[in-house]
Amino acid sequence: MIRVLIADDQHLVRAGLSALLGAEPGIEVAGVARDGTEALELARELVPDVACLDVRMPGRSGIDVAGELCAPGAQPQVPVLVLTTFGLDEYVFGALEAGVSGFLLKDSEPDVIVRAVRQVAAGQGTIDHTLTRRIMREFVQRRRLQPVTAQRAGDLLTPRELEILLLLAQGMSNDEIARTLVVEVSTVKSHLARMLPKLGVQSRLQAVVWAYQNHVVAVPGG
Repeated sequence: MIRVLIADDQHLVRAGLSALLGAEPGIEVAGVARDGTEALELARELVPDVACLDVRMPGRSGIDVAGELCAPGAQPQVPVLVLTTFGLDEYVFGALEAGVSGFLLKDSEPDVIVRAVRQVAAGQGTIDHTLTRRIMREFVQRRRLQPVTAQRAGDLLTPRELEILLLLAQGMSNDEIARTLVVEVSTVKSHLARMLPKLGVQSRLQAVVWAYQNHVVAVPGG
């Protein structure tokens, strides 16, 4: 059962997401918050499998809350899916740098939102398809994320870790990577746990962005 926390300052949005996700088999709405402060408190109390956060909320923003829940060593560490009406670059980049696992616009189709929740719970990152190419290109141009160079990462990463990074960039989940490499899922998780700190990133999604930024993989469309 995937336990989800929903946080949004609009009642209709909270009710709609609760109805949508609560009706899905294998998904349970564990808690609902009206602002960022309440979201952080409930996340620490309930330890959900996924926290669905709005960006702009009273008290603390969704990005601030994500920074608390996704930081290395956070107790508890909760995967975050951001759902927002705003596709502004500052929110997208802020959310990614906070370590979120996914970023979707609220006008996404219901099945897209449900699939994103399942992907994040399974350890797979997701970004709204309308934003992906722009985000990747912007990160390549800004080079804002990590000071680690691709050459240095090549020295730091083992061949297996590099394999996993390339498969992550293809959008594979832990289960898919394990099947591709013919290893246990626990082995993939162990490699990820060692790889992310080497790159100086906090999440799988940041690792993928880092791979594009440093030309380890090509940006779609050139």
